[in-house]
Amino acid sequence: MSAGRSTGLLIISVIITLTGCAVDNDSGLEVRDLRCEFREDPVGLDITQPRLSWILSSEVRGKKQSACQVLVASSLEVLNKNRGDIWNSRKLRGHSSNQLEFNGISLQSKKAYYWKARVWDQHGRPAKWSEAAMFEMGLLEAGEWHGAIWITDGKEVPVRAEDFYLEDPAPLFRKEFKTGKEIAKARLYISGLGYYEASLNGKKIGDEVLDPPWTNYTEKIYYATHDVTGLLKQGENCLGITLGNGWYNPLPILMWGRRNLRESLPTGRPTLICQLHLEYLDGSTEYVVSDGNWKVGEGPLLRNNVFLGEVYDARREQPGWDLPGFPDTSWRAPGFAPGRHGRLAARDMPPIRITKVIDPVRITEPEAGTWIFDFGQNFAGGIRMHLDVPSDTRITLRYGELLNPDGSLNPMTSVCGQVKGMRENESGERVLTGGPGSPEIAWQEDVYIARGGGQESWTPKFTFHGFRYVEVSGLPGRPDPGMIEGLRMSTDIRTAGRFQCSDTLFNRIQSMCDWTFRSNLFSVQSDCPHREKFGYGGDIAATSEAFIMNYDMHGFYAKTVRDWKEASLEDGMFTDTAPFVGIQYCGPAWAMAHPLLLLQLYTYYGDKRLIEEQYPAAKKWFDLVIRDNPFFIVSEGLSDHEGLTERPEEVMITPLFYQSACIMEKLAGILELEEDAGKYRDLASDISAAFTGQFLDEETGKVGPGTQGSQVFALNTGILPEEFHGKVLEYLVSDILNENKGHLNTGIFGTKFLLETLPQKGYADAAFGMVSQKDFPGWGHMVLNGATTLWETWAFSDNIYSHNHPMFGSVSQWFYHWIGGIRPAPDAVGFNRIILNPGINSPLSWAKSSYHSIRGEIICNWEKTGEEIRLNIQIPVGATAILHLPLLEKQDVLESGNPVEGEEGKPVFNLVSGSYLFTIRN
Repeated sequence: MSAGRSTGLLIISVIITLTGCAVDNDSGLEVRDLRCEFREDPVGLDITQPRLSWILSSEVRGKKQSACQVLVASSLEVLNKNRGDIWNSRKLRGHSSNQLEFNGISLQSKKAYYWKARVWDQHGRPAKWSEAAMFEMGLLEAGEWHGAIWITDGKEVPVRAEDFYLEDPAPLFRKEFKTGKEIAKARLYISGLGYYEASLNGKKIGDEVLDPPWTNYTEKIYYATHDVTGLLKQGENCLGITLGNGWYNPLPILMWGRRNLRESLPTGRPTLICQLHLEYLDGSTEYVVSDGNWKVGEGPLLRNNVFLGEVYDARREQPGWDLPGFPDTSWRAPGFAPGRHGRLAARDMPPIRITKVIDPVRITEPEAGTWIFDFGQNFAGGIRMHLDVPSDTRITLRYGELLNPDGSLNPMTSVCGQVKGMRENESGERVLTGGPGSPEIAWQEDVYIARGGGQESWTPKFTFHGFRYVEVSGLPGRPDPGMIEGLRMSTDIRTAGRFQCSDTLFNRIQSMCDWTFRSNLFSVQSDCPHREKFGYGGDIAATSEAFIMNYDMHGFYAKTVRDWKEASLEDGMFTDTAPFVGIQYCGPAWAMAHPLLLLQLYTYYGDKRLIEEQYPAAKKWFDLVIRDNPFFIVSEGLSDHEGLTERPEEVMITPLFYQSACIMEKLAGILELEEDAGKYRDLASDISAAFTGQFLDEETGKVGPGTQGSQVFALNTGILPEEFHGKVLEYLVSDILNENKGHLNTGIFGTKFLLETLPQKGYADAAFGMVSQKDFPGWGHMVLNGATTLWETWAFSDNIYSHNHPMFGSVSQWFYHWIGGIRPAPDAVGFNRIILNPGINSPLSWAKSSYHSIRGEIICNWEKTGEEIRLNIQIPVGATAILHLPLLEKQDVLESGNPVEGEEGKPVFNLVSGSYLFTIRN
C-alpha cells in the first residue's frame, strides 16, 4: 500500500469515527420505504411467499445491516404491540434489506396483513422499528371465484371480414343487488377482454384505463383488485361494466397487405368475469359474481379498435344504466364465453393511467371548417373533448404526427400497418390493401355524434393514439381554445432517474427519450404507439437499460419476460414479439430479450426468483438456436436494423449469438448449474474462434466490411480475443473521425454499442462528439427538424416511418452512465456495487444525475467552477461504489476539504455508503 493511499484511507476512517461518536449507542439507521414484491402496500397479491424489502438511510458513512427482524401480523393492533402472529422472523443475521422471503403461517385469500421491520448495524446496535406497511392477498385458488364465469353479450363472431367493420355497439352489463347490513370491507376482483371499464352506483371504479394488460390470453389473463367499500351503500346497488374489443377482438385488417391479427391472437367476443366480495361488520360475507343473472344492453360506443379509433353516438346514451332502479326490461340475459381462457393471475405491474393533461399551444384553420389543434409535443394517449353543439352534429377527429406544407394534417406516418390505398390481386382486380371492409387509408380517427341540449364531455375509452396534432372537422363554428385537452397515457411506472446538464441540446434529447419511452409503455414495450403497437424484442434489447435508468421497470419487465415464455412456439422457440402477432423472421437478436432482461433484472433489482422460474424456458430456446447454427455462425435474422451502411447478418448477429451464450453462462452460474455454465462457456469460445477466423483481418483490425457496426459489434460483445481489440478499435475510431467526420452511421444495436464501447475504451470524446452533432445523421438533426420524440430512422420521413420510436433511445443510457456517471458494476446484484464515472472531462460545465435504486438514492452531481471541479455524491446504505476520476496531471483531490489519494496512486476511490463532496483543483 502506498503512503498516499494510507493517508486517504486514514482521513476517511477519521470521518466515519467522528460521525459515529455523535450518534452514541443508536445504530444511526432508519428503516423506511417498505415494499412487498417491489410495490408499496400492494392489494391483490397471489404469491404465497411474497418478498419483503426496505430501504435504509443514515447520516453516518459506511453503515451496514448485519441482521434484521420482520413481524407480520393479522391486524395493526397486534403489530403495534410488537407481535407477529403470522410471522416473527426473529433476528436473522446477515440478510439483505432486499427481498426477504416470507416464511410464516400460510397466507389466506382476500386477507390483509400488516408488517414492519427493524435492523441491526455492523456493530450490533438496533435501529427503531419501521412504520407499518401492509399487503393484501388476492384469490389464491381457482375455486375461490365462487361460481363467477366468463359472460358475453351473446352475439356471434362475424364470418365475413367486411362484417367486422359494421356497427357493433360495445356491450353494457349491469347487475343490481341489495345489501342489508353495514359493510366492513368490499373488494371487486375483475377482468374483461379485451378491455373493461367498471362502475358502482354510477361512479367509475379506479383510475386505470385500457385494463387489463395485454397478454397471451390462452395462457394468462390479469385481474385487478379494487377496494370499493366507499362506493357501496346500504340497500340497492348496481354494478355496471362496459367492454371494449382491445386485443381480444381485433379487426381482420391486413397489415402490410398480408398480416391478419385474428389469425395469430386468441380472439372472441368481448367478455368479462368478476366477483364482488362483501364482508359485513358481523363477520358474514356475500358474493356478487358474473353469471347468467346479469342483464346486457347496447351502449353508444358503436365501434372501437386499438388502431383505427372509436365511433361514439351520444344520442344513444342510456342515462342511469349503471344506477339501481334503471328500467332494464328490454335488456337481455348474457351469453357464455367458450372455456378456452388462460389462468387468472393478479395484476403485478402498474396499470395504464392518464399521467399528464396537455393543453394545445395553437389552433389553426388550414381550410374552411377544418381545425388543427397542435399540442406542441408528440405523445401517446387520447383526448378529452368539451363542447356545446346541436344534436346530430358529427365531429370527426383525425390524429397525426406531422403537418403538410400547407398546414393540413399529415397522418401517414401513423397509419395502421401501412394500409394506404389499393392494390391488384391475383386476378388483376383493384382491391383494398387492408382487405374487404377496411378503410382505404387506415389512419387514426375518432367520431363523436353529439347529444345536443347543453354541455357535453367525451373521452374515448378503448383506444389510444400516437400524435401531436388533432384535426377536427364538422363543428358548426369556431372551436373554443379549451375544447380539446390532450391526455398522455402510459403504464404508470415510477420515475427512477433524473438527468440534466449544461448542454441545451442534450437536455432536449433526454426529453425526447422520456416522451418516447412513455409513449411506448402500454403494458408492452412497443415500437410505436400507432402504426404497430407490438412488443418487439429488438427494441427492448437495445433500450432496456435506458428504460431502467429512467423508471422503475421491475414489474413491467418481469411481465415482459413472462410474455416471451408464454408467446413461445410449441417447440420452445421464442418469437420476435410478445404477445406473438405472427411475426417471426428477426431471429436470435430479437429473441434474446428474454435472457437479457433476466440478467438485467438481477443486476438492477436482485431478482433471482424470476431466473429460477424462467431459466428452463431460456435454456430450451437457446438450445434450439445452437441446434440451428452448428457451425457457430448465424446467417439468418435481422441485424443492425436501420443502420446506414451494409449490415451482413453473419457479422452482426453472430456476436449477439456469442453475447447470448455469455448471458446464459451467467444465468446458469447464478443458479449454480455448473454443467450448464461450462457448456455455454465452451460454446462462447467456439463461436469466438469461428468468428475471429472468418471475419477478422488481424493485420488491419478490419472486421467483415469494416463498417462502424461490424467493428463495434465485435468489440462490445467481446467476441474477439482481447489481443485484437486495439487494432479493431483504431479502425473504428478512424472511420468515425475521418470517414464520417465524427458522425455515427449505425442502427438499433450498433448505436447502443458505440455509446458503450467508446467511453470504455478511452474514446469518451468521440462518443460525446457523436451525440453533439446537429446535422444528419444524429439526434441533433432530429431536434433541429422539429422532433419532440425520437424518429424510427435517422432521416426525416413524411410518409412511412414513425416519429415516436424508442429504438435510438440508448442515448439516454449514455447520459446516465457516462455523463452523469452512474451505472451498476458488472457483478452487481440489486445495484449493490456501483461504478461512478462522471464525464467531467467533457466540454460540459455541469451535470446532475440521480437514480433511485432498490437500495436508495444514488446521486452524482458535478460542476466546474473557476479553478475547481466539485462532485456531490451519495451512496445508499447496502451499496458500495468505485469512483473513477479522469484527472489530468498535477490535480489535487480533496474530500470534505481533506486531501485524498486514490487506490495505488490512481484517481480511483472506493466509497462506502454516505454523502461525499469531492473537489478537484488544478
